[in-house]
Amino acid sequence: MWKVLPVTQKPDQCLGEWIDREALAEAMIPLIGQLYRNNNVVTSIYGRGLINRSVIDILKAHRFARHRLAEEAELSVHDTFPMLKAMSELKLGAASVDPGKLVAKFKAEGAGRGVEQFVKDELADVVGKQNGSAREGTDVVLYGFGRIGRLLARILIEKTGGGDGLRLRAIVVRKGASNDLVKRASLLRRDSVHGKFNGTITIDEENNTLTANGNLIQVIYAKDPKEVDYTQY
Repeated sequence: MWKVLPVTQKPDQCLGEWIDREALAEAMIPLIGQLYRNNNVVTSIYGRGLINRSVIDILKAHRFARHRLAEEAELSVHDTFPMLKAMSELKLGAASVDPGKLVAKFKAEGAGRGVEQFVKDELADVVGKQNGSAREGTDVVLYGFGRIGRLLARILIEKTGGGDGLRLRAIVVRKGASNDLVKRASLLRRDSVHGKFNGTITIDEENNTLTANGNLIQVIYAKDPKEVDYTQY
């Protein structure tokens, strides 16, 4: 359904409001990134992830939220930005948080509290828990690198965060042509179904490694995964 603008709204006013929303969405990006990398906090708006997203992606996620809200109410960055700002100051531990849902609950149950106190109360279980349960990441080895393997690789790389979750460390494949590593990197970069890889990939043919968004991935050539001594890597 198209939203009909009030007849009193002027073109300059409309553009000015858009620029204002853009500026706030842009200011959200470093907060979202810091929460993800420093606190392992994954943020989303009603199911739409905010990590590594552009200004327009963030605004579209807010616009999409109207389908989940009563009477197709609009979710504004003017409301979600203060939530993210408050979260960034609480030294949170690992969590998944939807600032859009926090906004809805704040409006319904805020009970006179300020945003900072409300967020602190809602996230009490993880407040002050930054690095409180620090642990090393769990190494993951993929057997095979077909379409499913490459899709899993993309997901693991995308969700690396601060490195204390699942980390793709190696893939085990059968040796192909002489330029096998280059071909596999190319297939990871571009997929006919899932599109381009969101990030950078570098190749080290001497050591048989791929580095994708900072993840050093060892490519191990073997006929049988059971033959490999993984400790040497």
